[in-house]
Amino acid sequence: MMKTLIISLILIGFTGIYDFKVKGLDGKQLDLAAYKGKKLLIVNTASECGYTPQYADLQALYDKYKDKLVVIGFPANNFGKQEPGSNSEIQTFCKKNYGVTFPMAEKVSVKGDDIHPLFKYLTEEAEKMGFKDPIKWNFTKFLVDEQGKLIAVYPSKVKPMSEEITKHLN
Repeated sequence: MMKTLIISLILIGFTGIYDFKVKGLDGKQLDLAAYKGKKLLIVNTASECGYTPQYADLQALYDKYKDKLVVIGFPANNFGKQEPGSNSEIQTFCKKNYGVTFPMAEKVSVKGDDIHPLFKYLTEEAEKMGFKDPIKWNFTKFLVDEQGKLIAVYPSKVKPMSEEITKHLN
């Protein structure tokens, strides 16, 4: 009884990755708890960025490792106004130009006063690991393990199919 009470008190107010639900580009809810048991690669994306071609590699990574990894894109207009489109325009762009089938969330803010709670959480977790101000540009990648723990943060220049990322998937 006492053990249960202590565990309950510890869990109250705890926010983990699986507590987050976000709206998808299609308007349907994405519940991150549905991905328990798989790694997550959470990426802030933009349609008019020099790194936008990474959509193709993100799709290739998702296709190759879909039994153990879920890629989730989060369009954001925080850097250089490089994601000006509406949710439906972004969805059309991603499908038409890159064949994106991995989950895409609705457009959010990943930095600043209006930061989305998920990215506030990821930023705080990354800072605990020593990544100071981890989101510096579009296509920053957060790798979360099967238990919901952040295990790595990759800057924009790290390609999705790079050894730095795939070593965690093989």
